[in-house]
Amino acid sequence: MGVVAMLDGTVVDPDRPVLRVDDLGLQRGDGVFETLLVVDGRPRKLDAHLNRLTRSAAMLDLPAPDRAAWERCVAAACGAWDRPGEMALKLVITRGVGGVGTGFALGTAVPEVALRHRRDGVAVLTLDRGYPAGLAERAPWLLIGAKTLSYAANMAAVRYANANGADDAVYVSSDGWVLEGPTASVVVANGRGLRTPPVSVGLLPGTTQQQLFRAAEDAGWVTKSEPLRVSDLHAADGVWLVSSVRGLTAVHTIDGVARAVGAHHAELRALLTHA
Repeated sequence: MGVVAMLDGTVVDPDRPVLRVDDLGLQRGDGVFETLLVVDGRPRKLDAHLNRLTRSAAMLDLPAPDRAAWERCVAAACGAWDRPGEMALKLVITRGVGGVGTGFALGTAVPEVALRHRRDGVAVLTLDRGYPAGLAERAPWLLIGAKTLSYAANMAAVRYANANGADDAVYVSSDGWVLEGPTASVVVANGRGLRTPPVSVGLLPGTTQQQLFRAAEDAGWVTKSEPLRVSDLHAADGVWLVSSVRGLTAVHTIDGVARAVGAHHAELRALLTHA
């Protein structure tokens, strides 16, 4: 199955049970996670992922993650990985049982579909997320912007897109603002400017999007976080889904309408890889 490491740095048999059947992470999706990319045994953006894990845990009133323990856990998982190629490492914290949470890391090979999307780009459907932009501030109990284990709706969106001839989806708020993909941030280019929707509209802060923007700024690009409409996607010079595992994934079709990948794709991919 891959590599499983516990918070004490112990690497365990992946066939050994780790979760109880009554763990609230399993029963209710009550928990948080992060997925980071490991290349040549080195985790990418570990600090950024641990920062976001801490943010998500706070939103769910979970105990603050023990940073030293998670660094030890990640190091153990990376050290135990003996396969060629990249590893996707998922860090999981559940509500657990009786107030005692469960934490572990699961390392697996990057899925072939992710590598194909990274290489060939994707077709996306825009899907209504069912709530207006800015709802996160008015209804914090909805956990909008937290990376929780409750990913059933996200996976349903991807399956719906697949069933309708697309590879992935882009969520749009009920009042027409572009949000994010089920597992990625949305970035557009116009000239040498990059834009992404602001976190305030109700989305997860993207660690890879932030890294891309820092690298692009160093190379002379102008970056902005500002609201986007679907029409902005169609009008842009380039559109990408950006995530830790897939990296910079070009969008070549939106709602059945083909579009150019963008002249800056190779440059931005090189900037992100170097960063």
